[in-house]
Amino acid sequence: MTPDDWELWNAWVHAQRLLTRELDRGLQRECGITKTEFSVLVTLWRTPGHELRVANLVEALGWEKSRVSHQLTRMEARDLVAPARSASGRRTGVSLTSQGRSSVQDALVVHGNNIRRHFLDSLTPAQTSAIRSWAEQTIERIEPGR
Repeated sequence: MTPDDWELWNAWVHAQRLLTRELDRGLQRECGITKTEFSVLVTLWRTPGHELRVANLVEALGWEKSRVSHQLTRMEARDLVAPARSASGRRTGVSLTSQGRSSVQDALVVHGNNIRRHFLDSLTPAQTSAIRSWAEQTIERIEPGR
């Protein structure tokens, strides 16, 4: 790689890190939830009935099962999600509570506004098109047929 290539890469990584940090801070400051909680809440919100089997949540998030289980335990304690249990008492699924639904609805508005303010508003139409094209090509190259 050339020095210019490295500069471009480093600028991209730095900008992405700063953007992610600001968006995460906004969720925490304005909504009282973490990015991880937001990921779980949004995944459940987008699911018909706002309920998923734990295995499906693991797959949807792309996380390890133990990470999902620990996260769900913390979120249950905060009344954001509720477990669905089998007759033996084993957790088989998870659903949004009314508090979780309210939190995700608020967070979607706040997060959307922050994405617009920190990212979208600064782009020209040509930049938007170029970023969209690059992102779609990258996704297709790394995860063909996704």
